[in-house]
Amino acid sequence: MNSRILVVDDEKSIVDVIKSNLEREGYFIETAGDGKTALDLALNNNFDLIILDCMLPVMDGFDVCKKIRQESPVPIIMLTAKSEEIDKVLGLELGADDYMTKPFSMRELLARVKAQIRRSSYFENSNDSAKNSNEVTVIGDIKVDNETFEVHRDGENVNLTLREFQLVAFLANHAGQVFTREELLQEVWEYEYYGDVRTVDVTVRRAREKLEPDTNDYKYIITKRGVGYYFNKDL
Repeated sequence: MNSRILVVDDEKSIVDVIKSNLEREGYFIETAGDGKTALDLALNNNFDLIILDCMLPVMDGFDVCKKIRQESPVPIIMLTAKSEEIDKVLGLELGADDYMTKPFSMRELLARVKAQIRRSSYFENSNDSAKNSNEVTVIGDIKVDNETFEVHRDGENVNLTLREFQLVAFLANHAGQVFTREELLQEVWEYEYYGDVRTVDVTVRRAREKLEPDTNDYKYIITKRGVGYYFNKDL
């Protein structure tokens, strides 16, 4: 069955270009030109991916993203015409899985779409890292269940998004091994490095805050200064 994608942008020319290119790749596309319509479609249909512009009439893309994420783990790629870091970070903080700054190449968008849809099948089929690891990884008081896609700390469920779980699971399944941000983009996001690793940093920060909400002295996901991140195997 072809994957269903919702494309949301108030610029019809952009929607038409994205729609035609994705349909050429075999995807089934629905579109919306404002935030309220997009939210209604997203909450009442099963999409495999949502491509969501930040600046929309009626309801902006950030609010739409936040409300969708409260109800669904569907992957979201946010589009922005702004280059300011705050807009990119805000989208990721609200639960977007990725962002792209206009103008962008269709080749890059297609690569990211394919990567997100591959990863969204994580709920139905174990990914490569899970297949090659134990069903449950236990490190200290952290338990990562690669079958139910849940992380528990001291027996309590940690409410991670799908992307946050994928990151934590990958690092925990390779505890002690340091990965660069570029490597994490390839292994967790499944696309080649395009020049901005802020996505990794924001996702790491969100995961850390949920794993250890009462401290800034994080002991699970460790930063190797100048290199990248690793999961502490000595807990």
